[in-house]
Amino acid sequence: MPLTPLDIHNKEFSRSFRGYDEDQVNEFLDQVIKDYEALIRENKDLHNQTLTLQERLDHFTNIEESLSKTIIVAQEAADEVRSNAKKEAQLILKEAEKNADRIINESLTRSRKVALEIEELKKQASIYRTRFRTLLEAQLELLGTEGWQSMQFENKEE
Repeated sequence: MPLTPLDIHNKEFSRSFRGYDEDQVNEFLDQVIKDYEALIRENKDLHNQTLTLQERLDHFTNIEESLSKTIIVAQEAADEVRSNAKKEAQLILKEAEKNADRIINESLTRSRKVALEIEELKKQASIYRTRFRTLLEAQLELLGTEGWQSMQFENKEE
């Protein structure tokens, strides 16, 4: 167990013949007590200061850990955002490709339908032309017949 200033102060020495001067010993012990008390106070102050510094160090260590975790979380969030953006871009691209394929297929279907309609109209036009030619030929033939010519003359006489 360490000595306390009180232990030093209360220390009694036995007397002997031709011993030390009692006043000098007491003065020396008083000086030792003062120095020892000062060292104890200084030690206590240093201990308190060490505790304070340790608390600050712990605080800054916690802040450092929090910042490290925050940076890691931010990096993970950025990676996730980047990954999600990439996935979304791929989905948009696939959707655009599907739409493009659909539009192309619809256009091909329409163009085939229009081509069939054009062919049908050409056939109908050909049939119409043939019928019209037949009708005109029949009318020209009718105009060339004698009955028509006789009708012409009868109208002139009137």
